[in-house]
Amino acid sequence: MRAELGDFLRRRRDALTPAAAGLPGGGRRRAPGLRRDEVASLAHLSVTYYERLEQGRGPHPSAATLAALCAALRLTGDERDHAYRLAGHAAPAGPDETPDPGLLALLHGNASAPGYLADDLGTVLAQNALNVALFGPFTGLPGRAGNLIWRWFTSPRWRRTLEPGKDHEPTGRAYVADLRAVTVQRGHDEAALALVEDLRAASGEFARMWDEHHVSALHCTTKHIVDQRVGRLDLDCVVVTSPHSRQRLLLLLPMAGTGTEDRLMGVLSPH
Repeated sequence: MRAELGDFLRRRRDALTPAAAGLPGGGRRRAPGLRRDEVASLAHLSVTYYERLEQGRGPHPSAATLAALCAALRLTGDERDHAYRLAGHAAPAGPDETPDPGLLALLHGNASAPGYLADDLGTVLAQNALNVALFGPFTGLPGRAGNLIWRWFTSPRWRRTLEPGKDHEPTGRAYVADLRAVTVQRGHDEAALALVEDLRAASGEFARMWDEHHVSALHCTTKHIVDQRVGRLDLDCVVVTSPHSRQRLLLLLPMAGTGTEDRLMGVLSPH
């Protein structure tokens, strides 16, 4: 897709004014956009190399070169990801610590469903009150303590709280298969590789499942939880994603006709 990448770079260059790029705008210009030599200078590339990229004749640019070009051309997140994919690279994973506003609104708008918002590596960024009351706090915990995958593979008590023993194997496999897919999507970045390395060292079960190389998008099944305070809770699990971030919203919806919604409200009541 060299020709398409070249066309995309050229059009973004034509659309970027010198003022928007932080350059002086003096002198007459045949077009309002930047010149090739200006983009090359901003990206610390040779003019010849950049010209060949625009003409679709150059070599595949490295991830570092693309990062410099995306910064020079002031590309948006979506435009940056598009450029990386055209060049045959995985889109880079940017900082994902601020909760996605749309997903956050859905999380707190579903007060009767325990829910949390996490990044694509499983670190919890936000919880609603019912989720905290049912499972305890995850947000803001130090180290790996706020990561759901880490908690699953290192805390037998957490497993027993969340699911009956017969569901442990498929749930663990689902976590690992999703992490496999996410690691590739993130371009094997440092954060993903460090999490995998730590999990392999901490859990032989994780290492065994990881080596099986199963890949699958995140999904979850119906949950049947027995809470000591209110009894059995039957919950349908729903995963919601956003095109604006890598984050996931997971909601546990009370199953109709089971009395779960009333019992969930009991979790919030003082005892």
